[in-house]
Amino acid sequence: MRARDTDWDGVRLHVVTGKGGTGKTTVAAALALALAAGGRKVLLVEVEGRQGISRVFDLPPLPYEERKIAVAPDGGDVYALAIDAEEAMLEYLEMFYGMRRAGRALSKIGVVDFATTIAPGFRDVLVTGKTSEAVRRKGKDGKRVYDAVVLDAPPTGRIARFLNVTNEVAGLARVGPIKNHADLVNGVVSSPETAVHFVTLLEEMPVQETLDGLRELRAAGLPPGGIFINMIRESLLPASVLDAAAEDRLDPTELMLGLKAAGLTDDGRAAASVAEALTEEIAEHARRTELERHERRSLDKAARPRYDLPLLADGVDLSGLYELAESIRTQGAA
Repeated sequence: MRARDTDWDGVRLHVVTGKGGTGKTTVAAALALALAAGGRKVLLVEVEGRQGISRVFDLPPLPYEERKIAVAPDGGDVYALAIDAEEAMLEYLEMFYGMRRAGRALSKIGVVDFATTIAPGFRDVLVTGKTSEAVRRKGKDGKRVYDAVVLDAPPTGRIARFLNVTNEVAGLARVGPIKNHADLVNGVVSSPETAVHFVTLLEEMPVQETLDGLRELRAAGLPPGGIFINMIRESLLPASVLDAAAEDRLDPTELMLGLKAAGLTDDGRAAASVAEALTEEIAEHARRTELERHERRSLDKAARPRYDLPLLADGVDLSGLYELAESIRTQGAA
């Protein structure tokens, strides 16, 4: 599906997931910048305790508070929040039971950590609940505080379970504040205001995890978003050369003559050695290109909008983030 076949104007919560190593946090950060462009206010949230946002933006570790971290293209602000499950639980105790001070005491003796360890679904409810609250929050003027929220979520393998909070707390509470809280979270997560985006590479395992993750989302009744194909390397060779290499039709002799004709070497033996090395490099590039084409065809099965993000030659820094954000905007993903 072409990227421009879908827009996300009605989406307020953008959940970003992907297999480890695909650049999930980088894409989430670039998406937040892209969404904030033009004067909007966006919150970027992380929930895994890795301080990935601070590393991507080259900042000190983030505290458990919302703070401005970047200015988007054409104006607009990106705020960030690194959610701490223990702090979220203390907020929960205060909100529903007025027990924040008691919660601090429980935290000191490890009860909070014990509770979220024996009931990991409750931990997920706490962190998704904090994110959902930011989505729903309104200012004194009655308008939403944030135009959009981007959640840097857990990896693909557990995204459906992480978001399917109603099922996760079913064994903990069937009535009462926990159940009501989970229902509020589910109301946001499963609504048209939410889209779960996948980050992948054109490699077999990330693509398969993306397809599996999309199937699990649909089975759980959760809203799939787009697919961001990260670290795309543009081919510098024409298709005719790649096809010849893939079919083992490249002639090193022609390359050798070309090198000599270009004046790159007068030594026939050296030219032959370079030509052989180039032939092997081109053949390897052709094989990789064909594998990437195959993975693209596999992604066709997902029938979701796709966005290609370039491999950054100089690595991921602030300049690179803005480059990715511009690519996301150009393709209509923000």
